[in-house]
Amino acid sequence: MKHKVLNFLRKSPFLFAPVLLIATALTPGTTLAQTEEEQFIRQVYDTALVHGKSYELLRQLTKNVGHRLSGSAGAQKAVDWGQQVMQELRFDTVWLQEVTVPHWERGKAEKVTLLGSGKDKSLKLQALALGSSAGTGPKGVTAPVVMVNNFDELEQLGRQGVEGKIVFYNFPMNPSLIKTGQAYGEASPYRTHGPSIAAKLGAVGALVRSLTTALDHVPHTGTTIFEAGVKPIPALAISTLDAEMLSKKLKSGKTQNVYIETHSRTLPDARSYNVIGEIRGSEQADKIITIGGHLDSWDVGEGAHDDGTGVVQSIEALRILKALGYQPRHTIRAVLFMNEENGLRGGRKYAEEAARKGEKHIAAMESDNGGFTPIGFTVDATQEAVAAIEALAPLFKKYQVNEFGAGGSGADISPLKPQGTILIGYRPDTQRYFDIHHTAEDTFEKVNKRELELGAAAMTSLLYLLDKNLE
Repeated sequence: MKHKVLNFLRKSPFLFAPVLLIATALTPGTTLAQTEEEQFIRQVYDTALVHGKSYELLRQLTKNVGHRLSGSAGAQKAVDWGQQVMQELRFDTVWLQEVTVPHWERGKAEKVTLLGSGKDKSLKLQALALGSSAGTGPKGVTAPVVMVNNFDELEQLGRQGVEGKIVFYNFPMNPSLIKTGQAYGEASPYRTHGPSIAAKLGAVGALVRSLTTALDHVPHTGTTIFEAGVKPIPALAISTLDAEMLSKKLKSGKTQNVYIETHSRTLPDARSYNVIGEIRGSEQADKIITIGGHLDSWDVGEGAHDDGTGVVQSIEALRILKALGYQPRHTIRAVLFMNEENGLRGGRKYAEEAARKGEKHIAAMESDNGGFTPIGFTVDATQEAVAAIEALAPLFKKYQVNEFGAGGSGADISPLKPQGTILIGYRPDTQRYFDIHHTAEDTFEKVNKRELELGAAAMTSLLYLLDKNLE
């Protein structure tokens, strides 16, 4: 790894760009000639913005395929679509990598009702069952609600205060945090692990405040994980406005009973596939640079921002390089991962197969933060590798892609880290992302064509620079 990074640093001319710019400024009437890299990146942006295919590909995926939860017929249809698209684009090799995935079904629509008493009328709550949660069947479950704002409060209640009740986790995403992903990361354990912890204490159900800073009536689903030996219970996310209302009623001190009816079920694991297309390298074909997004989505909405945009941007990156006649030095792969949402089995399978075959993955990039305006890239690697990527930032300044530095990458490529792979996360503006994340609102119409194409151009440009400079 160290020698790769040193070669990168030695070959990159941009470490000395500030010196060159100063020298040029001292010579009136002279201009700094565009470098080969600058010229090529301009061609990448022109191709993406004038002759781009990513928006049409996204339309096909969202409208012709639709939502595509792992194990579903929609997921298989998406696999077939991805394979056909990459074959039609004439990538050098296109293949399917088999992976066994979880198969959870939502079933009929959920019913969550805050039962009235006295003069209070019953109120229907906007809710979505969480992935891997249990169904109640047609008889449903009725029980009093106990609210906790964090895990410490749940622990203080103990089994005596939880058994036979529905636990309501009212932990909001922190609106003061500028990076919305950080706020999501703080709140997500209440959805991911909260129901299992409640079940261990004897709860008969769990309600979780939806993970968004928006105050609206839109519920956000997502996966929940039950520990081995813990019997799953019905678990649902409720909209933030319903969470506010329920919280207010519970603070009055009056017992609040809720009726839950879900028809979810977990079926035997199913066979599915990662979809992989590659362009073979001309000099070091045995070394691989991967770019990808996840093909699966939740079973509400159309999975447009999560992660249809990442899928089509990854395909588009290879298409643009081919359209410009660029022959990569290394082998470049576009990987459409299966099962990021509720298992990560596609990402793990890809890394396992890479290790089994002795493949050398020198870098991997992932887009899984929506298709909004690009702002930069984060790098999960050694300090030397991070510095080398940061040194490329001046090339992106005119395109308003300004944030480069250490940080997370992506769930699907993370299993490659033990191989010493440089992991890179594509970062768009996410201020609106969690308003629609995991909801029925995540549709094609919510994606802006130009923002999507700008992201594809930024990713393609960095992919090109990685190929050109890494050893």
